Amino acid sequence: MKTKKIVLIVIVIAILLCVIYIIGVNLPQNVEEKIEEYTPQQEITQEQLRQTTVSLYFKNKENNTLVPESRSIDVKELSKEPYIKLINLLLEGPNDENLTKTLAEGTKVKNVEVKNNIAIINFSKEFIENHKGGAEEESATIYSIVNTLTQLNEINGIKILIDGEENKGFSDNMITFTEVFVKKD
Repeated sequence: MKTKKIVLIVIVIAILLCVIYIIGVNLPQNVEEKIEEYTPQQEITQEQLRQTTVSLYFKNKENNTLVPESRSIDVKELSKEPYIKLINLLLEGPNDENLTKTLAEGTKVKNVEVKNNIAIINFSKEFIENHKGGAEEESATIYSIVNTLTQLNEINGIKILIDGEENKGFSDNMITFTEVFVKKD
């Protein structure tokens, strides 16, 4: 009887060793089969790695509201003079034909200075002289700049100067530049 128990134990151990061996040999193969290397559909170029997306605000032709238009721009361009770069993109106008630019033709950005999280933008006189006028158009101009620049963390509002002078305004005096303009929620 003792030998039968020993034989039975040896057989059970042999079966267990076989099962462990089979599982051990097949397990890595199963794991390797399930792991597939990801191959991107399109390789990312160095130029794409240097791109960032910004939102520029333009006026919608249909309902006269400000809407964002996304643009990809080179990070190096944005890092040099980010405020001037964004305003110049607004001056260039939208890519979408359903949108219209809000800044007057011929407007130039003389300089931008940031103090206490306020971007002080010095525009040329064309900013007001070539503007269409009217409260709605003027508001669209101001808030396209505000909404565009306040997406940068360090900007909470804007102050507008014309040829370095404070307290100017649009020619119809509907909106004057005596205040700091902040984003409306």
